[in-house]
Amino acid sequence: MKFISTLLLFALPVLALAQQNQTSHYKIYSTRQQKVVTVDDIAANLDNADVLFFGEEHNDTTCHVLEALLFQKISERYPGKTALSLEMFETDCQGVLDEYLGGLIREKNFITEGRAWHNYKDYRPMVEYAKANHEPVVAANAPARYVNRVNRLGLASLDQLDKYGRTWLAPLPIDTATGAYYDKFLNVMGGHSAMGGMQMYQAQNTWDATMGWSIARFIKKHRDYKLFQVNGGFHSEDKLGTAAKLKKYDPKAKIINIAAISDDSFSDPDWSKYSKDNDYIILTDPKLPKTF
Repeated sequence: MKFISTLLLFALPVLALAQQNQTSHYKIYSTRQQKVVTVDDIAANLDNADVLFFGEEHNDTTCHVLEALLFQKISERYPGKTALSLEMFETDCQGVLDEYLGGLIREKNFITEGRAWHNYKDYRPMVEYAKANHEPVVAANAPARYVNRVNRLGLASLDQLDKYGRTWLAPLPIDTATGAYYDKFLNVMGGHSAMGGMQMYQAQNTWDATMGWSIARFIKKHRDYKLFQVNGGFHSEDKLGTAAKLKKYDPKAKIINIAAISDDSFSDPDWSKYSKDNDYIILTDPKLPKTF
């Protein structure tokens, strides 16, 4: 029987209550069926997949409640075979993260030395659940110092890293092929003139490739696991970005993805706006307070 700490015995009913209180402020839809589904439906769909991507808006309160609930549902459905993967921690902090999960260090040290995001409180319920249930957590993202280097000097500048530095990144050279993802990135950035060169797109690909590589390494070693990957929506929307990089590194990986979007039409979506390349969309009420 899975161990649940005293803390979580109190926390999980609070989480369930928070979710119940927000049910009138979001809808979860299957894009294929164009109908409302539940978090239990999504967890059950993982019977036929390896990785579930949750593409969030980082400051969306509803997203964070649903992420924690969904991770719990996955864990309950696949006991002892569930893992969490987060954009919010960088690969060179994996050791610190593992020490915290193993009870070797205090949370205070983990937050400081693991370089937790400023809104770590939004992800803490998932990490604590994983800790209590002895489930792995993957620090998936590329170290910010290397992404910053690419943004300043271009992707080729990573060639100057030694073996140790390259340990924390996807194998070089990182593919930055143009296509649907490039076009989407260009549109968001406001065109070529706003980008001022390819470095920003190359930096984005460094993030995506390293997260995809981190996930691929884990699932290749744990083929019977279900991995829940949480990242910003752009990284996995339409199964591009990180999701596409994962398929490059592990073509056998079976992916399901969720795109979470704040939208006033959450109760009556305009389906022409949403690609069926997203298996599910979660539409949330933009009028709710943000976490930051």
